Amino acid sequence: MKNIIILLCIILLASCKETSKEAQELSITEKTEQNSTSAEPNKKKPLSPHTSAMAMVGDAHIHIDYSSPGVRKRIIFGGLLPYDTVWQAGAHMATWMETNKDLTIDGKELKAGKYGFFVIPNQEEWTIIFNSNWNQHGKDEYDEKDDVLRFKVTPKISEEIKEHLEYNVTKTTNDSGIISLSWEKVLVEFPFKVK
Repeated sequence: MKNIIILLCIILLASCKETSKEAQELSITEKTEQNSTSAEPNKKKPLSPHTSAMAMVGDAHIHIDYSSPGVRKRIIFGGLLPYDTVWQAGAHMATWMETNKDLTIDGKELKAGKYGFFVIPNQEEWTIIFNSNWNQHGKDEYDEKDDVLRFKVTPKISEEIKEHLEYNVTKTTNDSGIISLSWEKVLVEFPFKVK
């Protein structure tokens, strides 16, 4: 009888060691998985994602680079962005546009090159601005003397809200197109022609 009790104790002890070993292995596996998960930071979607719009119109490659802020239940024009004040037409860095061909916009020439794109919103009309200083944060370094082209357009108002700022370059004929920006309830667009 004594031998049976000793044998049972040995079996019990061996099974306890085995369970303990499995628990340790499980714990190590869990920690490894946690470390690999926590090694990746919480990837939140940016509030103003960096994006671009581009198109080929004839021989012209037109590229607009911008950060796209969201409405997020705010009043944008006449609220967050006051009327009659220069805005960099995007978030963070100034929006820029590049063309490899000369364009005609509003009857004026825009030479091939890279330009800061700014606007002055207003309820009645917007001022569209192409500025030679394309690489600046917001409008921190904006200077009117660097403007190479300015003209006015009438905004279109919609009842639907466009949550994120969006630019489009749309080809209308072999050598002409439309550049547009829409955000909140406003759409602003203007035609261009490739020279």
